[in-house]
Amino acid sequence: MTEGYQRAVDELTARGRFGIRLGLGRTKALLARFGNPEKQLRGVLIGGTNGKGSVQAMVAAALREGGYRVGQTPKPHLSEYRERIVVDGKPIEPDDFASVVGEVLVEAGRLERRVGPPTEFEALTAAAFVWFARTKVEVAVIEVGLGGRLDATNAWQGGVSAITNVALDHTEHLGTTIAAIALEKAQIIKRGDFAALTGADGDGLAVIRRRAKAVDVPLRALMPLPVLSMDRGGIKVAVAGIPLKVGLLGRHQASNAAMAVGILDALAGAGIARARPDAIARGFAGVRWPGRLELLRADDDGPDILMDGAHNPHGAMALAAALDELRPHLSPGRATLLIGVVREKDLAGMVAALRGAATLADATVIATRVPDTPRSLDPREVAAAWGGDDVVRIVDDPDEALAEAREAGREADGPLVIAGSLYLVGHLRRILVGEA
Repeated sequence: MTEGYQRAVDELTARGRFGIRLGLGRTKALLARFGNPEKQLRGVLIGGTNGKGSVQAMVAAALREGGYRVGQTPKPHLSEYRERIVVDGKPIEPDDFASVVGEVLVEAGRLERRVGPPTEFEALTAAAFVWFARTKVEVAVIEVGLGGRLDATNAWQGGVSAITNVALDHTEHLGTTIAAIALEKAQIIKRGDFAALTGADGDGLAVIRRRAKAVDVPLRALMPLPVLSMDRGGIKVAVAGIPLKVGLLGRHQASNAAMAVGILDALAGAGIARARPDAIARGFAGVRWPGRLELLRADDDGPDILMDGAHNPHGAMALAAALDELRPHLSPGRATLLIGVVREKDLAGMVAALRGAATLADATVIATRVPDTPRSLDPREVAAAWGGDDVVRIVDDPDEALAEAREAGREADGPLVIAGSLYLVGHLRRILVGEA
């Protein structure tokens, strides 16, 4: 990477010192300095506790197959920071990232006295919209960062809003009940939207329904698509009785696929973009979402490695269910689990969900630190939550933990599962696929 790119990353991430300060004022002020480029863009804003990444990956893949120039904002990144601004399925080039982020940071500095210092995520969001407008993106597929109401992305209105689901996460910012969290997420539905969609149920759905009614936006509540089959290559679902292959693992992708199909229908109805059935079929079959229930073999003689950034109980339950359903298709021996968790997460809930997987009942468990963040839990805390250091190996260094976990997997000829944090998954994935 160029020196300019690294300098831009350093200057942007240094704004992490301002912490998470929810609000739209700073983002709107930044965008105004660039002539409000977000107003040139139409598309979908996707919120929800889990599944946002898979849904945006499917929607974008189908639209690209349909010939559209698509802008995406995946988060967090796995390998390089520039992965957070994507056009036509490719991360922004390092020099372009350095240029547009540099411009945004200059304006951010000029705004500090009037509106306060824009945060890292606010500056990044502004940079993404500026870049999408400059590169003539035709459809924006934007993923909410945190919550919805006061998230920087909510400074934009694309025409379609989607909320995948509502579960307990980020309770220190969003509230401690499903209804409270749903209230925050529901605010991405804005008057003037063509349509809103959700896969939420119960209290979450009730709150979202009230919001949609209050702003006079038609709401579709979606059910998971029927699953016809699944194997190592993904799942096959039925859409109006027609089989559709999805190149992502896990039964929970049936919910995400329903949301993606619904979004594509809404985009077509709004006159924003229309993907033909053959484009949707190609896009869904070929979709990839690295680090999210991603199956790979690191070498010819090693067992399967399954990586998933599940970082809350809802995600951990999906991983546990997927593990048990995929078990006949994985390396046959005893499983190994390598886990690292960051603070603020519901460790007890995650551990309870993972321990519910039959695949992990007799697994070799290794706890490690999450690299590249001061928020890592001490692996001893993770081990204690699992059952103590008499049943869990503690290896502080994640690289050493990976080597030990791979050796355990080879000895048992069973799958190695890496989970607990996308930071951990991203770091170890670079090693496994030869990027580090």
